[in-house]
Amino acid sequence: MLKETYPYYLANEPRQPNSDLEVKNKYSGEVATRVAVADSEAIDEAIGWAVEAAEPMRKMPSFKRAEVLHHCVKRFEERFEELAYSLCIEAGKPIRDSRGEVSRLIDTFRIAAEETVRFGGEYLPLDISPRAEGYESIYKRVPVGPCSFISPFNFPLNLTAHKMAPALAVGCPFVLKPASYTPVGALIIAEILAETDLPKGAFSVLPVRREGADLFTVDERLKLLSFTGSREVGWSLKAKAGKKKVVLELGGNAGCIVDQGTDLEYAADRITFGAFYQSGQSCISVQRVFIHESLYERLIPMLIERAGSWKTGDPTDESTTLGPIISEGDAIRIEEWISEAVDHGANILCGAKRNGIFVDATLLENVDPRDKVSCREVFGPVAIVKPFSDFKQAVAEVNDSRYGLQAGVFTKNIDHAFYAWNELEVGGVVINDIPSMRVDSMPYGGVKDSGLGREGIIFSMEDMTEIRLLVLNRIGKI
Repeated sequence: MLKETYPYYLANEPRQPNSDLEVKNKYSGEVATRVAVADSEAIDEAIGWAVEAAEPMRKMPSFKRAEVLHHCVKRFEERFEELAYSLCIEAGKPIRDSRGEVSRLIDTFRIAAEETVRFGGEYLPLDISPRAEGYESIYKRVPVGPCSFISPFNFPLNLTAHKMAPALAVGCPFVLKPASYTPVGALIIAEILAETDLPKGAFSVLPVRREGADLFTVDERLKLLSFTGSREVGWSLKAKAGKKKVVLELGGNAGCIVDQGTDLEYAADRITFGAFYQSGQSCISVQRVFIHESLYERLIPMLIERAGSWKTGDPTDESTTLGPIISEGDAIRIEEWISEAVDHGANILCGAKRNGIFVDATLLENVDPRDKVSCREVFGPVAIVKPFSDFKQAVAEVNDSRYGLQAGVFTKNIDHAFYAWNELEVGGVVINDIPSMRVDSMPYGGVKDSGLGREGIIFSMEDMTEIRLLVLNRIGKI
């Protein structure tokens, strides 16, 4: 069960000035718990403490930072079911998928603990010409300083971890704003961090209403902003961020190509998983599927059959596979986008029905590329299918998007695999699997409107540090 109320954490310590934020059970709509909300004064104080913590965090030995991260791993394992249940309630994620996210949370902190003690620099020879004879150099990475993190509702444990864990690994204090829909997971992580001996001010986790969150972006004391969320909000924040570094992990309408020779049973399983897992509320959800014309008539019935097996219901029920949309307003929006496509000539292959906060697993064909279900991010359990005759044409159609996060290509043709890797305008190309595939150690991020920078522990650690160079002139001789 969830606690009746949760405090926020300011400079490592719990505070409960109010219980103003209602966190609802996304399935029942009932209030599940209440959370303290931080005002602008609390945010300002938290940033001030992060500034105070910058030096002791920078000087904290790497083995001690690793110990903090290993402590978190141990406590996450001990509180595994509590974390999974809280995620199931506040996000509406089916319980089996919630357990999967807790496992990824543990992986992410574990990877960060391991990288903490081997993250270093490099020796660079400088004697590239006679004028530099006798010069040598080395560089190391130093933390940028206080960081601002804004995390989303759809993976409130693991996407929060992808900001917190690298910061702790390199020694950056941070203030984090969790999504108002799903703040509990981040607060449980903060509760566990509060058990450690991190310097005061090393972390603050502050639920804040969107209209009160400007300091997370504009305050000049913060040296990096990392935001995960929508395209519209992300680019708006970047415009206001000033001189600080900005990392954006934004949306997508991921494309997936099914080439000749593909194992259709396998592809059908993976495509439907990628389209409907998390109720499609993932920035790398399979949204556009391009199928070679020789396979189209065989693959479509397989996709329809599998889509029909996704069961909506109470996320705490072990048999539920399709949870609710995060809000009824979003469910209505998805329904409207489907209706728009149908009005413009699209065919419904399956689904397309809304029941309150649930939207059935939906497949559409003959969709106009200008319709929202094609050219924008649906963020729901909807995928469109289209045949193609030429592989290069399929790649071009995947690229015909404002987004560029990840793409999937099912092919047995090595030339097609490398062509896709070379030509697809995305941050990652996944061969013989769906674009939704992510391992938490890999570089992850997008191009075009899908964002800036990369997550994945070591890559986030690089973003959260600066290179400091040492040049040595060997003027003496032994």
